Amino acid sequence: MFQRASQKGSNAERSRHRNRQAVLGQIHRSGTMGRAEIGRALSLSTQAVSNIIAELSDDGLLVERGQLTSGRGLPARQYALNPKGGYAFGIEVRPDAVFAALLNMAGEPVMTKRVALKKNDPKTVVFQIKSLYHEALADEAGAKARMLGAGIVMPGPFGPTGIKGHGTDLDEWRDVDANTLFSRALALPVEVSNDANAAAMAERLNGAAQGISNYAYLYFGAGLGLGLVSGGNLIQGAFGNAGEIGHIPMPAKARNLESALSRLSLQRHLQNVGKKGEDIDTLAALFAEKDKDLMNWLASATDALAYAISIVENLFDPETVILGGAMPDAILDHFVTNTALADQSVSHRPDSMHPRLQRGASGRMTATLGAAALVLHRTLSPHIAHAH
Repeated sequence: MFQRASQKGSNAERSRHRNRQAVLGQIHRSGTMGRAEIGRALSLSTQAVSNIIAELSDDGLLVERGQLTSGRGLPARQYALNPKGGYAFGIEVRPDAVFAALLNMAGEPVMTKRVALKKNDPKTVVFQIKSLYHEALADEAGAKARMLGAGIVMPGPFGPTGIKGHGTDLDEWRDVDANTLFSRALALPVEVSNDANAAAMAERLNGAAQGISNYAYLYFGAGLGLGLVSGGNLIQGAFGNAGEIGHIPMPAKARNLESALSRLSLQRHLQNVGKKGEDIDTLAALFAEKDKDLMNWLASATDALAYAISIVENLFDPETVILGGAMPDAILDHFVTNTALADQSVSHRPDSMHPRLQRGASGRMTATLGAAALVLHRTLSPHIAHAH
């Protein structure tokens, strides 16, 4: 019988739960695996792997994918995640719209949708989210019984902070316990996070960060955010506000990073010269034309990006820095190609296996997909370095 995972109980029960997660995660990363491979990868006994495989298969989370013949002995049965074995619902709340995504167990989107908002107060947003959730369940037969949970993404920072002038345009949410509100509305386990963290998890699930355990994700929303992943898990800080890099002051300038490096700063720059740049397609068209005002902004923005990356690299020592979010791919590629990365960095090393800076692969809805990916990550990751 399918059950949502729980880590409550004895040490033995928690260890068993972590081992189940570890096996699921290992198979997800590899696509298909046999029992012996899983045992070697996770340092688990053959009997332990056999028991876990049997449990996961009975729960409908794994399916057999034929047999692999190699060398002597009997062909090894291969196992893969059952795409219909579990589902995760993701929601991104923006000031002007709500985005929704339903992912299957394999991390594949089976539903995505955007609904415009005329008002973004909690009552209105919750109503839209419940409607989107019921629509997703109607579109995917069997999803309700196998729903793992929901991820909700909203702009940070969360709670009272010392940051002044922070405008998320979601002012009515400042004193709302979003986790409790959404959990009750959907009758699901809920995880609330900021957009940069969610986007970072989307890249780990099915994007540029697959197989990478330590990386940074610079997210272009209205502002500039940073998702940090260490040892395969998010660094969230004491109050969930780690990574608010856009508020770091720039040297010798009376402004912060996101005032020079964000979609909002680009829009304001274009508005000052009488041009529009509110949506991604318009920005993409301006870049294709090599619009001089856009190119002037890019020239200064690449300097700001180099400064931001220098901070991230020397503080967190990531394997790579990934760019993504609500910016045209062509502009992100321009940043990757034209940003002068500092030689004085711990990441400037000859033995690196990944580029220091690269564009993400999750697309424009990366934070929405990432909201659901947070739930899948919780299911597929034991949150410890090794299984026991």
